[in-house]
Amino acid sequence: MTSPHVAVGVDGSLTAVRALDLAAQEAVHRGVGLRVVHAVADLDEAGPVLASAVSRLDARHPQLPVTAEPVVGGAVEVLLRESRDAVLTVVGNRGLGGITGALFGSVSLRLAAHAHGPLLVVRGDHRCDEGREVLLGLESDADTDAVAYAFDEAERRGVRLRVLHSWSHRHVGPELPSMIPATSPGQRELARRDAAEEAVPRFSMAELREQHPGVGVESHTTRTAPGHALLEATREAGVVVIGVHRHADLHVTRPGSVAHTLLHRSHCPVVMVPTG
Repeated sequence: MTSPHVAVGVDGSLTAVRALDLAAQEAVHRGVGLRVVHAVADLDEAGPVLASAVSRLDARHPQLPVTAEPVVGGAVEVLLRESRDAVLTVVGNRGLGGITGALFGSVSLRLAAHAHGPLLVVRGDHRCDEGREVLLGLESDADTDAVAYAFDEAERRGVRLRVLHSWSHRHVGPELPSMIPATSPGQRELARRDAAEEAVPRFSMAELREQHPGVGVESHTTRTAPGHALLEATREAGVVVIGVHRHADLHVTRPGSVAHTLLHRSHCPVVMVPTG
């Protein structure tokens, strides 16, 4: 399938069924087709899994253009190739490795570190199409693709966009106290950093606010650990979007700490948008 499409990896597991259902919804909402792939060692193994997936899609989304194909190779290798052409690649948070949890330990983490396009990992128990807000975890003004994706997602869903920019003060060395409050070099440096970090969401989103006037935006800057702050916010979100640095070196097997935390513990689906 070379036309715009969503790609989803299946393996017959329950979490892969959840990924299939969510991928179909995403394809329908975007008005694109759905490509279902099953990574196998032998093509003869794929028939029952793909037949079941297609039957489920025909029953639930009879008008959705669907292609289903077995692909020889490892799950990571196959899904990385799929991510080159897909507008979104969807996987469950377990399965796709022959051993329960293998995706969690290797496939999803490696995909997050190397995917060529947005990757959605199914997590959490609540449905993400219930009018819940889109949550954006903003690290810096370099996360432009993630910001754009989050605005598009909020507009498409007709919901509010909540932006959470988290950062922590770096260590400032000990210094003699100043006689005048907040005027020591260290205090001035902290104040400068405060002002710079507070400005990150404003500058990152200024143009996109104009392009998406119908999207309500609520922005917060916090000084707690970013993984913890985002994790708590996912309790009420329909989906969380973050930027993830893409590594060209395939020996890197995991993304950054925030992505790692969300993949393990998020209360809602996680979309990771490559930033490099």
